[in-house]
Amino acid sequence: MFGSNKSNRDGHLVVDALIGAQVVIRGDVEFSGGLYVEGTILGKVIAQDGASNATLTVAEHGAIEGEIRAQVVVISGRLDGDVHATERVELTPSARVTGNIHYQVVEMHAGAQLTGRLIHSSAQMALPPPSGDADQGKGKDTAARKKLAEAMA
Repeated sequence: MFGSNKSNRDGHLVVDALIGAQVVIRGDVEFSGGLYVEGTILGKVIAQDGASNATLTVAEHGAIEGEIRAQVVVISGRLDGDVHATERVELTPSARVTGNIHYQVVEMHAGAQLTGRLIHSSAQMALPPPSGDADQGKGKDTAARKKLAEAMA
């Protein structure tokens, strides 16, 4: 398992760093490669800038209270915070997430629990907030914006 050159895509888990079950980290964690969390992190977990293979795995008894930013995120444990994954998010049947998940691809297994929103990265287009009087006279453009905003909600 350790020192393997296989990637997550090959069906093998790459672990460069392990946070054991008895470990509690209070503060932010910055990583690259594969990070496997069996313990608890009370803070942000963020992949280093330019880390092209950053994979965070939260084990079944692992827990994170804070924001996550990585390419690939696999959650089997508990997360209280938002996820920002540039590539893929996987929620296994034992996952318990309270927060929003920003993703490119999401895989959610039966039994996983999410209290929050799934937000596809292309859905994060900036729309101006609707305002009553400012939109008068714009006709079809305003109606189209409202329909788009409703479809994205």
